[in-house]
Amino acid sequence: NFLSTMGNSEIMYNLMKTRYNNCDIVIGNLEITMMGHTRDFNFLESIKEVTGYILFAINEFSRLPLHHLRIIRGSTLYEDQYALAVMVNYQRDGEHGLQELGLTHLTEILRGGVKIIRNKYLSYAPQVNWLDIVKDGTSCSFTLHIVNNIRNFKVKSLICIYSTVLVSRQVFTSVDSLTVTKTVCAPQCSGRCFGRNPSECCHVECAGGCTGPKDTDCFACRNFNNSGSCVPQCPQTVIYNRLTYRMEPNPNAKYQYGSICVTQCPKNVVVDGSSCVSNCPSNKMEVEKNGVKTCEPCKGLCPKGISCRSNSSSLYRYLTALLLLTVSFSSFDFFPVCHGTSWTDSNSETVPPLDPEKLKIFNTVEEITGVYFLNIQSWPASMSDLSVFSNLQTIQGRKLYNYALMVVKINSLTSLGLRSLQNINDGAVYIKGNKNLCYHDTVNWTRLLGSRPQKRSKLLVMANNQKKGECVKEKHVCHPLCSSDGCWGPGPDQCVTALQKMAVHHNATRLQLLQKPFRFYSPFFFCLQGANKCLVCASLKDGPHCVSMCPEGVMGQEGTIFKYPDKEGNCKPCHNNCTQR
Repeated sequence: NFLSTMGNSEIMYNLMKTRYNNCDIVIGNLEITMMGHTRDFNFLESIKEVTGYILFAINEFSRLPLHHLRIIRGSTLYEDQYALAVMVNYQRDGEHGLQELGLTHLTEILRGGVKIIRNKYLSYAPQVNWLDIVKDGTSCSFTLHIVNNIRNFKVKSLICIYSTVLVSRQVFTSVDSLTVTKTVCAPQCSGRCFGRNPSECCHVECAGGCTGPKDTDCFACRNFNNSGSCVPQCPQTVIYNRLTYRMEPNPNAKYQYGSICVTQCPKNVVVDGSSCVSNCPSNKMEVEKNGVKTCEPCKGLCPKGISCRSNSSSLYRYLTALLLLTVSFSSFDFFPVCHGTSWTDSNSETVPPLDPEKLKIFNTVEEITGVYFLNIQSWPASMSDLSVFSNLQTIQGRKLYNYALMVVKINSLTSLGLRSLQNINDGAVYIKGNKNLCYHDTVNWTRLLGSRPQKRSKLLVMANNQKKGECVKEKHVCHPLCSSDGCWGPGPDQCVTALQKMAVHHNATRLQLLQKPFRFYSPFFFCLQGANKCLVCASLKDGPHCVSMCPEGVMGQEGTIFKYPDKEGNCKPCHNNCTQR
């Protein structure tokens, strides 16, 4: 989010505190911006690794407690060049500001440079050898920009061929020293070392230093951590059998998730081969197999994700463009985070006010995949619910700050209307300050959030909405057909689950389906035909039946069945010698 905000300072602080408490590895970027001098950031002490960049800007407190941080990987860079950016951390008209970074154990930046500028009160200790910390310190393929951090301090400049290096004194603390682990090593060492002798080299897979020569002695891993051992890659899902001359499933397979090898990918990401990814590549699409989202090659053109930025002009053009589409879409790779948007006025002469009716284009959205979160802080006064998202079933939460669903200070809302929402695979829920909102506190949020290691109280924040007594008084209560799982709004079609599902045949004969509690109440008075009566299949066809995927590893009368989809979408049998598709 760089230097943008997604709510007031109190909300952002609580987001960070919930997300990073007892966290060892930050997958993504660590951004701390616009925080006052009274904030306590001791909950950051456990962080040992950040896979993206660290941005610390426009804050007023004196010390950043990241003294256990060992490595910044720089998989993404601030301004496309900095893995560590510390800027303008002081009180504009006061005496508070950053005095110490506290990065006393930072020994490796694998990619990117360092930018530390305009920190008025930042104090200095002995010289830091940044060339020892950055990965390519000897090649000038990085950028150090450290200037204007204290009054009357003389900066020493050094010009490199590929970048400008502005080197100042130590910027950690006045009492701590930082151990060098690379520039003092013997020539025989290819990376870092734990001593000056040729026999005291770290393992080639180590990052940041080590305590000994083995791949289990590393402070951090250069590539992947496999149960405590640093390895170049995780155990692959298939291995070559030299006896049978075949590729076979690896019983000890693990998946690459960030810099860790895991036995299974988290629920909120997708499996692509041997990796856990946030999105499938452009030539693949998401397919659910046995309850697991996987990336499979597209049959023809892949469906495209859609993105927009959160301002009136781009959102207007975005919605207008969507209305011109001739095909419907069911999922978003990126999704608009819209707050502070004007629905009645426009600050541009060329962009008219947004028409709330255009929001109905989102009626076809069933899943949000690569979103930071669905953040609604402004909404048309004419709309009393979020029913434009009535078909939204899943929020994956693959890229988010902490909350997957956030609804703040929307006075026009009386209900959420998210009647199809079934899963929030990662991230929490924040619903606060909606003074007329009812029904939200009846929802069994545990059912949606699933089994998580975090406490439920940390995943759900609800406050300052309409009082429950007032909701009952105004008859804003769930329909009698709704179960104890609650409801999203008035009427039987808003039940999270129904006590029973009633369907009426075309000849008015009532049919009661005695099964487990149902997800929806159906308002349609018809019993419809099954998947073998379709005129055209939505996805694939296996014999007379429409299916979402072709059989793979299914036991049949003559053995295990494997089928593949042809160009027309028909499932065809694989050769008998095939052990997988």
